[in-house]
Amino acid sequence: MLFTSYGFLGFLLVLFLLYYLIPKKYQWMLLLAASYIFYFMAGAYCLIYILVTTVTVYLLGCKIENLREEQSRFLKEHKAELGKEEKKAYKSGIKKRQWRALLIGLFINLGILAAVKYTNFAIYNVNMVLGLLGSERQFGFLDIALPMGISFYTFQALGYIIDVYRGTSKAERNPFKFALFVSFFPQLVQGPISRFEDLSKTLYAEHAFNAKTVSFGLQRILWGFFKKLVIADRILVGVNEIVKNPESYGGAYVFVGMMFYALELYADFTGGIDITIGVAQVLGITVTENFDRPYFSKSIKEYWRRWHITMGTWFTDYIFYPISVCKPMLKFSKFSREHFGEAVGKRMPVYLSSFAVWLATGIWHGASWNFVVWGLGNWVVIMISQELTPLYQKFHAKVNGMVNRKRGADKQFVLENNGAYRLFQIIRTILLMSCLRSFDCYRDVPLTFRMFGSMITGGNWHVLWDGSLLGLGLGAVDYAILAVGLLLLISVSLIQRSGSVREKIAAKPYPVRFAVWYGLFLIVLLMGAYGIGYDASQFIYNQF
Repeated sequence: MLFTSYGFLGFLLVLFLLYYLIPKKYQWMLLLAASYIFYFMAGAYCLIYILVTTVTVYLLGCKIENLREEQSRFLKEHKAELGKEEKKAYKSGIKKRQWRALLIGLFINLGILAAVKYTNFAIYNVNMVLGLLGSERQFGFLDIALPMGISFYTFQALGYIIDVYRGTSKAERNPFKFALFVSFFPQLVQGPISRFEDLSKTLYAEHAFNAKTVSFGLQRILWGFFKKLVIADRILVGVNEIVKNPESYGGAYVFVGMMFYALELYADFTGGIDITIGVAQVLGITVTENFDRPYFSKSIKEYWRRWHITMGTWFTDYIFYPISVCKPMLKFSKFSREHFGEAVGKRMPVYLSSFAVWLATGIWHGASWNFVVWGLGNWVVIMISQELTPLYQKFHAKVNGMVNRKRGADKQFVLENNGAYRLFQIIRTILLMSCLRSFDCYRDVPLTFRMFGSMITGGNWHVLWDGSLLGLGLGAVDYAILAVGLLLLISVSLIQRSGSVREKIAAKPYPVRFAVWYGLFLIVLLMGAYGIGYDASQFIYNQF
């Protein structure tokens, strides 16, 4: 059931009405039923996977919590009898049992994810190695359907059990409430990846109808539909034409494709998240924001703090930090300090942990080598940028000194605060990210390098102004709509820097509010890229 389908709109209408008509104590139960109906519509087989994840993580989370409570009771009852070493040994035994329960949970659920998502990738690589060795034997690929949103709900569930193990979250004792946390339907398509401590505060609460909250939620949904239908699905036509015909569209077309894809990806992904957050807000539930104006970032490192925020924090909290402070890493860091110097030794934990994060990020995005190269490409650029930071600082200091000597002491110049320089940094970041995303566009590593090289050797930059772009399936009207849409996206992002756009609009007189939201509704209705036999394109991140 696509977010942009008529079926989904009807599903929401019925849910919203029932949600505020039934007794409030049953609201979370209705959400659980609605979530499983939503997931069932994606394929009955999908229920098996999400049920296995829900049951195993619930039982093992309770097991870990029971062991913690058992330890607390035992130590309290035998406080006077146990010596220091006996207490330490007892705690160590409990910790080992908790660790085993955690490992079982990780093994089962990461195993499921690996089996359904990466089996054919593994077979492909085995076949490739056999071919290189001269063997004629080839293994057949398996027909494994990928359950909707499996990466998202698996990571959300595993984050929960890790937090229970760490003691930062208490285990949820009600199995049905926990099932709702794992399956909450707005998040299943493309996240965000919520933490139990955050989502549970409003997910299980009783919610009375609040006109402002419902109105703001519907407005957020409408804004998401605008991004998806008016911008993303329209420009997708041009992206597909360029990417699927690499022999015909090289050189400048590759650059155009990268820019088109940057806009399409942003409008598609953030549009889906807007719909998710808006649906949750109508229900009175708070879902974590997943974007913070990423295309205003001045570096790739900053970009990844603003893009898909919940994924980044998940990898940081559950991969980067554990690896960087584990005993083998600390020993390796000490070894590096002794043999290669202090400078190298202190960098090793950061670099290796970051490598693991970006390798995992690439693999998480897709089971193919292009995503691995994409992930490691981000790691390389970030590490190079980090190493060059002292040079950047020297350059900034030199420029600041030169300008200030000419200006005098009246008004000090700071390059980092200069608008033109910040704009240069933003454009540089967008271009770097677009170049890296070309691996996502073409999904073939050798082809991506070849197409990237054609931008240098193609010599066809005249297509940017001679009307050739009208041959990409987009007419003059489409480009005009996209230009206005892009201008609107930029304007909203700029306004958001000083507070909520919806709050600002809500403060205006009723005729202004009506004109804004009814106007946006008409734009979506009349200018959405529906086409003949309309069936909205899948959201990009639904495949993950």
